[in-house]
Amino acid sequence: ESMHAKYLRDANAVPSDWRHYFSAVEDVSGGGPHDYSVAEPYKKDETSRGVEDRGGATLGEYEFRIASLQDRIDQLVRAYRVRGHMIARLDPLGSPREPQPELDPGHYGLTDADLARPVSARTVGGGVRIARNIVECMRNTYCRAIGVQFMHIDDLSIRHWLQDRMESSQNHIHLDVDEQVRVLTLLTRAVIFEEFVRKKYVGAKSFSLEGCESLIPLLDIAIEKAAEHGVDEIVMGMAHRGRLNVLVNVLNKRMQDVFREFEDVDPERYFGGGDIKYHLGHSSDRITSCGRPVHLSLCFNPSHLEFVNPVALGRVRAKQDRWNDAERRRATAILIHGDASFPGEGIVQESLNLSEIKAYRTGGTIHVIVNNQLGFTTSPKEGRSSLYATGVAKMLQIPIFHVNGEDPGAVAQTITLAMDFRSQFRRDAVIDMYGYRRWGHNEGDEPAFTQPLMYQAIEKRQSVRDSYLENVLKLGGMTADQASSIETRCREDLERELSVARSEEYAPRPTARGIWEGYRGGPDSEVPDSDTTVPSSRLIAILEALSTIPASFNLHPRLKKLLERRAEMAKGERPLDWSTAEALAFATLAAEGFPVRLSGQDTARGTFSQRHAVLHDVEDGSTYEPLMHIEEGQAPVRVYNSPLSEAAVLGFEYGYSLDTPEGLVLWEAQFGDFVNAAQVVIDQFIASAESKWQRLSGIVLLLPHGLEGQGPEHASARLERFLVLAAKDNMQIVNLTTPSQYFHVLRRQVLRRWRKPLIVMAPKRLLRLPAAASNLDDLADGAFRRVIGDASLPGSAVRRVLLCSGKIYYDLVERREKLESTDIAIIRVEQLYPFPANELKESLKGFDNAATAYWVQEEPENMGAWRYLRMKSGDRLPGGLRLRDVCRPESASPGTGSLACHRLEQEHLLDRAFADRREGA
Repeated sequence: ESMHAKYLRDANAVPSDWRHYFSAVEDVSGGGPHDYSVAEPYKKDETSRGVEDRGGATLGEYEFRIASLQDRIDQLVRAYRVRGHMIARLDPLGSPREPQPELDPGHYGLTDADLARPVSARTVGGGVRIARNIVECMRNTYCRAIGVQFMHIDDLSIRHWLQDRMESSQNHIHLDVDEQVRVLTLLTRAVIFEEFVRKKYVGAKSFSLEGCESLIPLLDIAIEKAAEHGVDEIVMGMAHRGRLNVLVNVLNKRMQDVFREFEDVDPERYFGGGDIKYHLGHSSDRITSCGRPVHLSLCFNPSHLEFVNPVALGRVRAKQDRWNDAERRRATAILIHGDASFPGEGIVQESLNLSEIKAYRTGGTIHVIVNNQLGFTTSPKEGRSSLYATGVAKMLQIPIFHVNGEDPGAVAQTITLAMDFRSQFRRDAVIDMYGYRRWGHNEGDEPAFTQPLMYQAIEKRQSVRDSYLENVLKLGGMTADQASSIETRCREDLERELSVARSEEYAPRPTARGIWEGYRGGPDSEVPDSDTTVPSSRLIAILEALSTIPASFNLHPRLKKLLERRAEMAKGERPLDWSTAEALAFATLAAEGFPVRLSGQDTARGTFSQRHAVLHDVEDGSTYEPLMHIEEGQAPVRVYNSPLSEAAVLGFEYGYSLDTPEGLVLWEAQFGDFVNAAQVVIDQFIASAESKWQRLSGIVLLLPHGLEGQGPEHASARLERFLVLAAKDNMQIVNLTTPSQYFHVLRRQVLRRWRKPLIVMAPKRLLRLPAAASNLDDLADGAFRRVIGDASLPGSAVRRVLLCSGKIYYDLVERREKLESTDIAIIRVEQLYPFPANELKESLKGFDNAATAYWVQEEPENMGAWRYLRMKSGDRLPGGLRLRDVCRPESASPGTGSLACHRLEQEHLLDRAFADRREGA
């Protein structure tokens, strides 16, 4: 009796593998007469027929052959998942791709006969299928207009989810007629907008999207899908390529506004400010097809391309925190990158690294690379070492989709899958959309100089809109007349908007204030100071809360002393040190309902072991944050350690500040010197955003500063650079000398309705210097003083005035006491910008017998505040005193690496400050 006969009589009478096999053959037959001839090579008869029916092979040999076929098919399936993207048709220009041996069935010894046999499809949806059909499914899924890299993801459940979604549809989405018409309409608008601008403004730069117009329907679908997933706000970041098209056709910026910017008829509005049209941001509200509103924001962006990435991410996180959206669902970011800048700019890697870190998670970002296959004039082989522009993204456990931008259906499938992935797993996804750049880097550039062959191919290509239209017409989704009508309406709309832009009817769009209502920028002098005092009783109660931990919490013995000292401060038995004043500023603001966020490298403990905002249990490693336990109903105080990054983290916190006008948002450098690694964020955003884009920020930078012989990279926060950037009251720059000053300036930053970045030259040595202390009364009754005069001497006795800022003050005081000098006044300029001319003039009153004032600084003569002060005051200070300097000699490096040399230099500096010299010398 054959195995088949046994199976027909009683399926349970045969081994399970045979039951599985015969059942699969029935499935392949599709319900008709079962053709078991496909099983003939493997038919077994364990009794009567024997070796003859196995073609002379033993039973073991046949079992091996069955297993071998299955194994080879499984290997080929895996190869397609891993390497299928290598032969996908991604390039619209049709550049050939190298064949991949791993994707050839012959590489595994598979013959046509093998491919005609049924095999287990347990890794491809289950059941049994003809081998050839499985291979065809793999090719369709991974080797057509979409290529996918996802097998580097370690989480098996994520890989299976992606496999099921892609292979079940063979990576194809069905667009109904209405959806096809919508895609065609968007492509038409995108194409005609670019043509219209190029013809109406000949030679003007617009950084055309032509060659990558599928970006517009991609973003449209992304917004619709986001709404279906419960997203309320989308923050977008992109560089200049295609920005005008996105502004008009995605964010619904009025075309008349764009044309007005091209006309450039209001030059008086932009004296000393403004920006070019393809750097500007915009926001709008949209009602999606599902009836859900979505707020869209496109961040302003300088030409430093990818530096907008962390800014957009910070804005998203701020929105989520405002809503207490712990699942990170209600807001998301879509970042649009260039194929040259994505692998080329390190800020990309820094920003990607933030994606799964608790302090910076936003629940997944959609990254879209508009792949021109060219960076200005630089080819991919000159611009990156990786095969794809997305190589750096493989550092994350996320899928990377490569898609041919001239296949709008494939683009629709890709963005739909990416948005669903983001919603399902709260992680990033990357879409690398291949296209080309029809014109040069800008419209006046000649690309054929450097890419002649590429541009010969581009010249022969019709637009993606035209090719898609041909497909829609073939499918019968619309008629040629209907398509022509869409084009006509688009042109009429553009002409009408241009007419308005050039007419007297034009009126600028009103600016919506939103959460920024009630806050202002502008001149410092026009906004009064706020009362930053806190009653002593309140400060004492908060200090007691800060020095109390749960009884079950096992604190490090040395930190117990920290809490004991704070308890003594609450009793008035010990003066306040710097870190306690900071903690009181944070805590009092939080108790009054103002959220506080501080991040930076090693910030939770503090670089100098001074803060200890997060306490660690020495037995179980759990944490306790006293600042989060001030009182019931307080606002949060979040203190986070950041990764070893300056640019991305500062950019993130700056973005966070843009959507948190009511809170205190701070970034701390490990040492102030390291701020130079974030110079682009400072120059292009923090210092100039109000002037360029009318965007306010209250970001605070804490930059440990001061020469102490620790080497040239642990000395200077480059005070001079900030002072050079200071203009039109665009920021505040302080170098403080007491904890109470720090307390009041932090509270002023929030309580005052004036929002400007605050740059704090933070202390190192002063953190524990006994002389640099304050008492509770200084906090309860004092205020921030821009200039602190010297009332210790009668004015008539003063023969010399020393002006200084920061920690050098204590060295000067110590030297004065050592010399028992009674004729030298020491005045502290605590706020360097906006320059406190009136306060300085007031502090100099009464010094009628002093003819000269000396600015004393630790920094070399070409650094620090000296040249800025000289520029502000000339040779004479307010009140008439001549102004001279006492500085280290000019230098290319901020400070020495020899402690002994530093001390020697400091002695010489102090000697000069107190040396007898002829007045006027």
